[in-house]
Amino acid sequence: MASIVFKRSVHILAVTALAFGLAACGKSDDNKTAGQKLDSAISQTEQAAQNAGNKIEDGAAKAGDATSNALDKAGDKIAGAADTAGQKVEAGAASVGAALDDAGITAGVKTELIKAPEISALQIDVDTKGGVVTLNGTVPSESVKTQAGDIAKAAKGVTSVTNNLTVKAS
Repeated sequence: MASIVFKRSVHILAVTALAFGLAACGKSDDNKTAGQKLDSAISQTEQAAQNAGNKIEDGAAKAGDATSNALDKAGDKIAGAADTAGQKVEAGAASVGAALDDAGITAGVKTELIKAPEISALQIDVDTKGGVVTLNGTVPSESVKTQAGDIAKAAKGVTSVTNNLTVKAS
């Protein structure tokens, strides 16, 4: 981009110098010598070049400011996206952690039910969601239903138990 700006500046200066030179030649000011006329044209060309340089500097400063603002906005958007992504990862990790906790609770309850000799653990379905254990299935007596509920309540991480076991004499 600097190369394009430089080339344009050179072209502007050349055209300006030529215009001033031609303008100086066309005047009928006989009181000035050719050298004075040339000095005057050079002075006017230098002034025009200075003005063009000032305009180029102003344009470059404005372009720099616009670029800086665009980069700041892009940086803010990237930071916002990173925060959102981080929050989603944390939420996903918490969800996975909760599912693993529930699976661990279910496994623990099922293991303890298998250890109890009077309970047929194969007849009991254990589901856990958010620490709440739900027991479904059939048992031979009310005392076995109560015992299964107590085993589930005693498991680590259990917040409550929904005992849906039905008593069915075998």
